[in-house]
Amino acid sequence: MIQTARATSILERPTYLDWLIRHKDEQIIKVLSGVRRCGKSTLFKIYCNYLLDCGVAQERIINLNFEDIAFEHLLDYKKLHSYIDSQLAAHEMNYIFLDEVQHVRGFEKAVDSLFLKENCDVYITGSNAYFMTGELATQLSGRYIELRMLPLSFKEFSGGITNENSNLTKAEVFELYLKMSSFPHVLRYGYGQAEADEYLRDIYNTVLLKDVVTRLKVADVSVLENVTKFLLHNIGSRTSSSKIANTLKSSGKTIDQKTVDRYIRGLTDSLILYETTRYNVKGKQFLAQQNKYYAVDIALRNMLTPGEDGDIGHILENIVYLELLRRGNSVYVGQMDDGSEIDFVAMKDGKIAYYQGSATTLAEETLKRELSPLEKIADNHPKYLITLDEVFGNVDYQGIQKVNALDWLLQNG
Repeated sequence: MIQTARATSILERPTYLDWLIRHKDEQIIKVLSGVRRCGKSTLFKIYCNYLLDCGVAQERIINLNFEDIAFEHLLDYKKLHSYIDSQLAAHEMNYIFLDEVQHVRGFEKAVDSLFLKENCDVYITGSNAYFMTGELATQLSGRYIELRMLPLSFKEFSGGITNENSNLTKAEVFELYLKMSSFPHVLRYGYGQAEADEYLRDIYNTVLLKDVVTRLKVADVSVLENVTKFLLHNIGSRTSSSKIANTLKSSGKTIDQKTVDRYIRGLTDSLILYETTRYNVKGKQFLAQQNKYYAVDIALRNMLTPGEDGDIGHILENIVYLELLRRGNSVYVGQMDDGSEIDFVAMKDGKIAYYQGSATTLAEETLKRELSPLEKIADNHPKYLITLDEVFGNVDYQGIQKVNALDWLLQNG
């Protein structure tokens, strides 16, 4: 097995970069949200280079990262606003980048004031979802647009491998992707497995301590970790806070359902986990109970739950879910009236598509089982069965398209 992978240079992330370029100079606040170290700061650097190439003067670009101690004196919104105001050119467009802005007390007031200036093009990032659910969302309603950023897609990861590994097969690259992680830093610096695991452990500890424990004032971190590992262990399985609480109680951990709910919300707000609700396909209704959860990165999940890397069915399901999000879909678990499920109902721009994932359907009984829920859907929306099969990897079953997962992941959205 290949032990290392290395990107040739900073990965461009063209989909995200194109979004920034498309909204350049619009009088609306551009918000980038995403889990820590998914590449938001690097994207800002790439975009700033684009602005320079377009003739924007360096002095017209104000780039502040609030996890840098050099800007610690600006962690109050009044001081921040005063500093930026002193740097502005009155009759030119000024490009303002506020990275990890959630660290600034009352930042939404400074952002709101900058938004009112016609010569300010404002971009902000945050490493959690809750910074968008409080005063910012309330005070700036209708004044911002949000880009939700994820770590590397399989296509981005594949494109970042250097020439020394250019002879790798798609399957070998996919193995690296699952084991080394989708976080850009791991690929760029060519980590071995032990180094990658150490880096992932650092991300996990940072997210847990800074984005969950501190915010929620968690007293018993070990219980929070148990909830986290339960959800990671059970990716793609229906679960509830009461089930988690009962499971932990049976193993001697004292926790109530409300606390579990609170911890789950903290974990999903930190963007280390994603929650997916169920959708009744026939009744077109959203269902409130027994949701599913998916990890932002499979290697991170496997590092925290040793022995789970063999669960390839749920791993593939997780990968498909994240890819559908990357492609701009709202994603739900499909529920049929007879209790059967479709892995995903994807909605985008008024269009619907159905996705079923399975590691392999070469066995006749498996193929029948995976096709069955899709065959029950009466409408004519596209239906896909995604597998890792290379033999009979792309087949049409009376309108249901079976496609090879790696080919699908390498396509443009």
